[in-house]
Amino acid sequence: MSTKSDSWGSRVGLILAMAGNAVGLGNFLRFPVQAVQNGGGAFIIPYLVCFLVMGIPLLFIEWSSGRFGGRSGNHSTPYILDSMAKGRVWKYIGVFGIFTNIAVAAYYCYIESWTMSYVYHSIVGTFNEMSQADVAGFFNSYTNIAESTTGIPYEAVIFYIICLLLNTFILSKGLGGIEKVAKIGMPLLITFGVVLAVRGLTLGTSGASDIFPDANAWDGLNFLWTPQFDSLTSPKVWLAAAGQIFFTLSVGMGTIHCYAAYLKSKDDIALNAVSAGFMNEFVEVVLGSLIVIPIAAGYLGLDWVIQNAGFGMAFQTMPYLFQQWGSGLAIVAGVCWFGLLFFAGITSSLAMGTPWMGFMQDEFNWSKNKGAWSFGALVLIMGLPTVIFYNEGLFDQYDYWAGTVSLVVFAFLETVLFSYIFGIKKGWAEINQGADIKIPGFYKYIILIVTPLLLGWVLVSSIPDWIDKVKDNDTNNKEWFAKEFYAENFDAAGKNAGTVEEVGTNTVKFSFEDIKKVFDKETETVKTITYTNYKEYKFKAKKNQVVVVQKGDIVKPNDIIATGDFKNDTLYKFMGRMLLLSLFIFISVIVYFAYKKRVKEGRATL
Repeated sequence: MSTKSDSWGSRVGLILAMAGNAVGLGNFLRFPVQAVQNGGGAFIIPYLVCFLVMGIPLLFIEWSSGRFGGRSGNHSTPYILDSMAKGRVWKYIGVFGIFTNIAVAAYYCYIESWTMSYVYHSIVGTFNEMSQADVAGFFNSYTNIAESTTGIPYEAVIFYIICLLLNTFILSKGLGGIEKVAKIGMPLLITFGVVLAVRGLTLGTSGASDIFPDANAWDGLNFLWTPQFDSLTSPKVWLAAAGQIFFTLSVGMGTIHCYAAYLKSKDDIALNAVSAGFMNEFVEVVLGSLIVIPIAAGYLGLDWVIQNAGFGMAFQTMPYLFQQWGSGLAIVAGVCWFGLLFFAGITSSLAMGTPWMGFMQDEFNWSKNKGAWSFGALVLIMGLPTVIFYNEGLFDQYDYWAGTVSLVVFAFLETVLFSYIFGIKKGWAEINQGADIKIPGFYKYIILIVTPLLLGWVLVSSIPDWIDKVKDNDTNNKEWFAKEFYAENFDAAGKNAGTVEEVGTNTVKFSFEDIKKVFDKETETVKTITYTNYKEYKFKAKKNQVVVVQKGDIVKPNDIIATGDFKNDTLYKFMGRMLLLSLFIFISVIVYFAYKKRVKEGRATL
């Protein structure tokens, strides 16, 4: 086994690095959107409950497990878990702690590269004089690598590679490089966040226009903090809150184990875990709620925000909104906002490289440099398909299986291991060893009973959705290669038919009855109204794709609307799932060879 010289330089650096691992793009992009989509202020209640009974316990579990494994010279989840229980299976369950990080980094660095690109475009004035539709169109063109609105060929690929090279270079410097970035990045992130949050608080009705006369930033704030109590009984809201806690705290990934493995036996983990957790919550709940939603509502109105809330909303709207502040301030705001997102992203993506590096250094004596660049190579191989086939849904497959399902599965299994196999008595003592605070005794029973039950419920209730994803039940065009194209669902429920409004040689436009949510200021509740919506399909003449419906036709979901040669998105979704499965098998094989090496050296556990 190699001798470990890597360690944290200071407690402040460790806490900032841990907080940086947790504070990421989800704090500013995902959290406010989840709140809007799940009852506004009501979402905060299950969110905080999940933080206290699932987030904090998992932080305690992962910090203490990591430090325990680190005492035996293990710095990644396969052998951290292996050191906590007898039986060969746990080292393979620990594969999740390496697999998830590589798979998530593959697409997370792509989002991170968007922020880097948007900083560049903010400085050079690309968004000057653009309408909101033009800004949204720019994002769509950017993610289509065949197009270029700026004259830079394959721009998305270039920025992705630059972003990945930067991550890999910093990782090659070990914990010292990560700690330096955290000490610079976290204060800058909070500074940028405060500047933009102040603007969100002071915008008021000054952004209203002829197009959006009712725009008011305070409507956005009121909606976020006014509970819609009827949503508290919805399992969907509670599942969304639990999912956001996983996403925001980076639990169930293995990065916390790895960071904590470099602590000394008497180093505090209780206060460190709570400090990093609450710093993340401050950034998310306070700063995250004061930027995107209020500023967007201040210019476009709350109803527009409710109807268009999504992960990419900030990229499709914020550059346009900043232009309303004047060209000079637009540059400053663009650099602050997208710079904030970049620092939030890189402090998280750097953490994702440490489990692989720690494992290869422990088991095969690889240097930090070799470990970092091999991690970069793996991420590049896994990540380029998410860049090239982003619009075909491959990116979403990574986010779902690696960024959601894998987290829940691993968190549930590690909680069972910690509480019932390693043992809660032993685990509780480990948490409290060297602690600078006294942890309330009831948390022992939360970890033992409440946390695994809640995780088990999330796991079991998610299984039907897993089946739907594998069966591609979100589309009517399931065949990889087909001669016919079927109409997708018009409304979310898939019950309404569409009427053909316009037909071109290779285009068809439908109208259909749909529903949308609007905010009623008098009752301070979200209401559902019916309206006429439109959907348009575009086909390719060079693929012999021809529309076969006529104006006035009534078309139901799954009716044929075009013939020709079609290559459907299900091919790319399947490709994404197979790439993820191949990565998991690849890491499992490496863990097997590491085990054989340990047996040969006489240091394997049984």
